[in-house]
Amino acid sequence: MKQITRTVWILSLVSLFTDTASEMLYPIMPIYLKEIGFSIVLIGILEGVAEAVAGLSKGYFGKRSDNLGKRVPFVQLGYTLSAISKPMMAVFIYPIWIFFARTLDRFGKGIRTGARDAMLSDEATNSTKGKVFGFHRSMDTLGAVLGPLLALLYLYFYPKDYKNLFYIAFIPGVLAIYATFYLKDKKEKNLVAKKKTTLFLFLKYWKTSPVEYKKVVIGLLAFTLFNSSDVFLLLKAKEVGLSDTWVIGVYIFYNFIYALTSFPLGVLADKIGLKKMFVFGLFIFAIVYFGMSLTSNSYVIALFFLLYGIYAAATEGISKAWISNLVDKKNVATAIGTFTGFQSICAMIASSLAGIIWFQFGASTTFLITGIATIVVIFYIIFGVKLKTKLF
Repeated sequence: MKQITRTVWILSLVSLFTDTASEMLYPIMPIYLKEIGFSIVLIGILEGVAEAVAGLSKGYFGKRSDNLGKRVPFVQLGYTLSAISKPMMAVFIYPIWIFFARTLDRFGKGIRTGARDAMLSDEATNSTKGKVFGFHRSMDTLGAVLGPLLALLYLYFYPKDYKNLFYIAFIPGVLAIYATFYLKDKKEKNLVAKKKTTLFLFLKYWKTSPVEYKKVVIGLLAFTLFNSSDVFLLLKAKEVGLSDTWVIGVYIFYNFIYALTSFPLGVLADKIGLKKMFVFGLFIFAIVYFGMSLTSNSYVIALFFLLYGIYAAATEGISKAWISNLVDKKNVATAIGTFTGFQSICAMIASSLAGIIWFQFGASTTFLITGIATIVVIFYIIFGVKLKTKLF
């Protein structure tokens, strides 16, 4: 555990507190929005706009962090905006205000993502990236277990009291902000600190980025285009007859498996290679989606959520560790910000396509198409991504 430095611990705790706050609201967000008058269409537009803002801002602020040679201010501001957005959604219920508060939350994520991941990368060597990013994902996802559990516990004693949950979620958010003040930037000279950063300047990085980086990112984005929101998996669980409580239960179960396996799979990835671990994760993902297209057994669905947790642990942190190994140290935030920016946009498209296919042809077709597309991406990564590094 000596590779898990003080900075990694602090960033991991910050993510744990923030995800606890966010995931506390995840199960009740659609219910709350409907209660205050939002239609399904308006909810979809809200999430689409919020994700688009996050996508564009990730690349911009990642590039800005690299140009200024600073990480901590972006991490602090990003987590602060996300924290204060929680109670804001309960203060007023006007649609324009809800749009502003929800977008502020995603904007905060966009500001902090590149800088935070660059800090994690700086704390590791090429041979320990999997362990460091895996540990961070494990702690982050532990918040996704604690949050829904706390929400269920509160609603057990105070049924339908959704509004006060938004105020309660502010508490772990404040703890996250407090923890960021223990972070310190490394003192390094930055020769490009005075460069001007425009909104789409990070796109220029794509033209000059390493060929290996481009090959990997193309594969990751192709997968993202077919990897729709987890909401569709929960809808499938609901469709086979699980109650609302059990649907939330399997979501907690998935996050528990995700948190439990992220660190050990990160350690294993450092030994066998990040590419091999990522491909393993995609195989698990394909099994889950092919299985979801064929079964209506609630017990089998629960098994697939277990496998889905393993898939997430084998890919989420691993992909960022992989990318950080392919670029110059001074461009890590830009590289990850560019990738996650494109990823957000692709995810928005994926969920829209999945919704249309589900509506037109049903759930089985939706999952089957995703499974087939994943197999294609697996072949691309295995045979199309030849990397000149000992890890692969």
